[in-house]
Amino acid sequence: MKIPHFGRRALLFFASLLFALYVLAPIGWLVSSSFQSEAEITSVPPHWIPEEPTFENFATIFTAKDKVVTYENRKEGDTATGGFIPSTAKNLLPSMWNSLVVAVSVVILNLLVSVPAAYALAKIRFIGRDSSIYFMLTTRVIPDIALVVPFFLFVQQLGLLDSKLSLIITYLAITVPFSTFILTGYFESLPDDLDKAARVDGCSRFQTLTLVYLPLALPSLVAVVLFTFLTSWNEFLLALMFTQTLASQTMPIVVASFTSDFNISFSFINAAGVLAIVPPVVVAIMFERYIVSGLTAGAVKG
Repeated sequence: MKIPHFGRRALLFFASLLFALYVLAPIGWLVSSSFQSEAEITSVPPHWIPEEPTFENFATIFTAKDKVVTYENRKEGDTATGGFIPSTAKNLLPSMWNSLVVAVSVVILNLLVSVPAAYALAKIRFIGRDSSIYFMLTTRVIPDIALVVPFFLFVQQLGLLDSKLSLIITYLAITVPFSTFILTGYFESLPDDLDKAARVDGCSRFQTLTLVYLPLALPSLVAVVLFTFLTSWNEFLLALMFTQTLASQTMPIVVASFTSDFNISFSFINAAGVLAIVPPVVVAIMFERYIVSGLTAGAVKG
């Protein structure tokens, strides 16, 4: 039995609506609960819309550095009245700055490495080209947990433990292969005649890449920037292993530390979570027009 055209559109609409609710509901709850008191956030049934919205959780984050949290007063803090402040609350904003420095550094260095590599793999024929591409892909098959010990020993031998540089180096090892693969597929989808014409006109390989291919590859570059930034911003395991002090700890590590105190303030943690998603959202909004085309870059050849 064939479904009428109107029925198909209605079914597609409701399916899309359910999927949107499934994806957006956790984010909606995160934002809503960040404006609730601890008593309201733990009430049954939960309140999707705050009855008495409060900015106390956000104010606490920005003023935590001015408050002295000792063994005595953090143990006596009452989460139900909003009086509890995690002992590491003052570390949140510095750790977000560390995350931003690491993520931006990885994005820039990743582009400097993966763009020329992808152009070479796509437009220069050499022995071992195909095997190089497959070798890069195999590096992403290995789970990150299996790389922790080799990475740790490598960073330790370099004397870079507890530094942002250790995170930048290891994140590059994770992001460069996949970024190169994405860009290689997009460069291969562009006509070889462009490369030949630029070479005939006297352009060097570097000029051909920067003047001809990079302007055309903007959607795929945006996809690489988003992938690299989000990977670096959200990564937890390696940051946990390589950092010990506030000088290098990133945002996921500090947020996780909020759950290891005498009490747990869910409203405070959710407020920190709202601040944590702001930079990725801003980056996504800035490049929104290129996201869809960038994610499908190189998917079709010919």
